[in-house]
Amino acid sequence: MGSSLYSWRRRYWKLWLLVSLFLGCGALCGTQAGNPKLRRSQWLSRPRQRRQAWAGEWSAWGSWSVCSGSCGGGASFRMRRCLRYANAADCRGDQRQYRVCNVQECPPGSIDFRKFQCSLYNNKPIKGNMMVHQWLPFYGAPNQCDLNCLAKGKNFYYRFGHVLDGTKCSPDSSDMCISGRCLTVGCDNILGSKASMDVCRVCGGQNSSCVQVRRVYQSALPASGYFGYNNVTVIPAGATNIKVTDNSKNYLALINGKNHYVINGNWVIDWPGEYDIAGTKIQYKRSAGNQESIEAAGPTAEDLHVMVLLREATSGIEYEFWLPNESYGHYQDGHSPLRQPEPAVIEAGLPLSYLPWAQTTTAATTTTTTTTTRRPAFYPGSMYPTQRSQARPHQDARFQNVLPRQDTSPDLPSYCRRCKKSKGKSQRIQQYCQKDFVFRGRILGKRVVGSETRYDVQVKETYKNLYPIVHREYVWVPNACDCPYILVKREYIIMARRHVNFEQTLNRILLEHNSFVRLWQPREDLMMRDLDKYCQRYS
Repeated sequence: MGSSLYSWRRRYWKLWLLVSLFLGCGALCGTQAGNPKLRRSQWLSRPRQRRQAWAGEWSAWGSWSVCSGSCGGGASFRMRRCLRYANAADCRGDQRQYRVCNVQECPPGSIDFRKFQCSLYNNKPIKGNMMVHQWLPFYGAPNQCDLNCLAKGKNFYYRFGHVLDGTKCSPDSSDMCISGRCLTVGCDNILGSKASMDVCRVCGGQNSSCVQVRRVYQSALPASGYFGYNNVTVIPAGATNIKVTDNSKNYLALINGKNHYVINGNWVIDWPGEYDIAGTKIQYKRSAGNQESIEAAGPTAEDLHVMVLLREATSGIEYEFWLPNESYGHYQDGHSPLRQPEPAVIEAGLPLSYLPWAQTTTAATTTTTTTTTRRPAFYPGSMYPTQRSQARPHQDARFQNVLPRQDTSPDLPSYCRRCKKSKGKSQRIQQYCQKDFVFRGRILGKRVVGSETRYDVQVKETYKNLYPIVHREYVWVPNACDCPYILVKREYIIMARRHVNFEQTLNRILLEHNSFVRLWQPREDLMMRDLDKYCQRYS
């Protein structure tokens, strides 16, 4: 019994061994048969796959540190930890992250951060030189993030190591120094970030959330020779990357959403520069070659009305801006892409409720387009030498340029008499409506020229102007009798008219002896407001 069981087990193991050898050889032989090009040398030369090491993981970011500056821009940082396991690789990325903070402007009299760092070495000897100096920032060195300080009154500078983190690389740049390196500031306020604004002013956007508007405005000079403001276009709120350019003798002007001129308004030409308008910074540029532009990054917080002070026929005012997709449809409802906007003439002295976009009705057909605008009350054709000046409205005899007889003063010519002043509310309103210029000016100088007096006036503010006026003007008085009586270095409310002789050789501001002149006070300024509503009776 035992011997038979033993022999059966031996036969079983032999059978199992044969089956195993057969199956193994069949798999190997089948593989070689299916791929005859696979040789033994190739099997031996195949590289062994190594087990890939696990990479470490970052923890969550910590809180931001205190800002390095209290105003004018500074830097703060936050940190994270690398969580490494056994045999794990280092974490990829930066352990520290910096951002810009406290970017608001410093109050007047504050010390620049770099200048403050240089002042810490005042009256202290430097290495190798026992002389002491007063130190000022020096920006001409190769490395902007070195604390290079110039000795006051000397022609050398010294390097005191690196500047502190959060110091600006240069006065006109928003980039900052971190650990001796100048890092750019991304639109996400992260230093070293590559995030940038797209044309829609979306940080990291793909220019897909806005649409570009680009057109050319053209206008011919009216047959009447009218010299005034024309409506170019309306830039809706939310616009970005605004650019308006012109190359002519005309002047671009801008009106904000509150219907107030903010650039080149009321016949006063402003200086080129940067203006804070509609929640953004607007760059107004004008060159000697009549090249003029208005540019803004946006987005704007209110509508902006682009105007042109027409002096000649314009060859074309180019303007472009980008609108959000949700605003573009509303803009297109009032602007046909098949035609340019029609010119509309307005009078600068009128209130903004009189502007043509509030009064204009447009009727369009397949062949013609007509625009009806309210006609201005006065067309100053005398601005052009080829046309004779229109007759001035009839004035009351009390406003003739004749001096009344009075007692003479020993300091004045013998023919001078006592001046007659214009008094009362009625005189204020009447002269405001009949005069061509109403402004507040500071008297800078006085000179008697023959039988006339010439005042050098700095124009501070204009209330009404039917003709262009600049910040510095000569005002002429057709007598040498101090009528009206005006003192130098004082400010006055002045109501004057434009004087052009028959030969058109004179074009000046004339102040008659009984013109309205008052010392400027805040209450006088309030009384000048809203006088236009009384002018219909004198039109």
